[in-house]
Amino acid sequence: MAPAAEPYVVEDCRGAVQLMSDGTVRRSAEPAFHVDVPDDADAAVEWRDATYDAERDLNGRLYRPRHLGAANDARVPVVAYFHGGGFCIGSGRWPNFHAWCLRLAAELPAVVLSFDYRLAPEHRLPAAQEDGATAMAWVRDQAARDPWLADAADFSRVFVAGDSAGGNITHHMAVRFGKSGLGPQVRLRGHVLLMPAMAGEARTRAELECRPDAFLTTEMSDRYARLILPEDTTKDYPVLNPTGPEAPGLEAVAMAPALVVAAEHDILRDRNAHYARRMKEEWGKEVEFVEFAGEQHGFFEVDPWSERADELVRLIRKFVVDHMDSE
Repeated sequence: MAPAAEPYVVEDCRGAVQLMSDGTVRRSAEPAFHVDVPDDADAAVEWRDATYDAERDLNGRLYRPRHLGAANDARVPVVAYFHGGGFCIGSGRWPNFHAWCLRLAAELPAVVLSFDYRLAPEHRLPAAQEDGATAMAWVRDQAARDPWLADAADFSRVFVAGDSAGGNITHHMAVRFGKSGLGPQVRLRGHVLLMPAMAGEARTRAELECRPDAFLTTEMSDRYARLILPEDTTKDYPVLNPTGPEAPGLEAVAMAPALVVAAEHDILRDRNAHYARRMKEEWGKEVEFVEFAGEQHGFFEVDPWSERADELVRLIRKFVVDHMDSE
């Protein structure tokens, strides 16, 4: 009897996760991206890890600025943050995401709650969005019971933010919870979508003209789609294409203001622009769209200490300040 063939790699995502021919999944314990975090990066921020869903072993990393006063007016806004990674890879504990959240906590300033979520292909969409909702419910519950957060956090000024896959989750949290869907103590003031992950069956110009050396290529995006979409769905699945032909209209949904950030050389640029335009012009939402010229997907986490990352932090800070008391 011939020996069984060794399983081989069918899909590979940056070496961090591989789908094998026998259906098994191999995950690397090492981050896909290595970013140096300076020794003094947390001088202005203290952080700790917490579990927000024990049944599914889902965790978050919590950040708060140091040296805040005890008075209520010394409390700072809250940013619930969801990392990127094509819904297949990534963790808030990876150094690139950790560095970015350190910057946001120190420089906005804000209490930043960085959440992991279930990943594909083991857990296909909408598992990530379901976990996002669980994380937001955890935020609501912690507002009343966690002194470490309550001493620093103003839960009446909550923002939801995320990059790439996390930006997609941010959209769905905006739709699901509106402005006041988390109860009287937690008020959602705005949403920050950084190059949010979206797809569709019809190619965009940015996808067709993708440079082979791009950080995120069209081929990579197609690979992620094969790994994350439920069976018998296409890239127009509304969770992945929230303004596509199969998506429901959002005219009746009361949503907090949104900041949508795109990059000129990102294959998602056209989809992000279409999303912002449809949300604003067709569905009447308050949306600010900003495109970073000359940049690629995720530039601020490839190099969290760059001048363009500085510029993005200033943009987010202005959005938070402008909307922390919005109605």
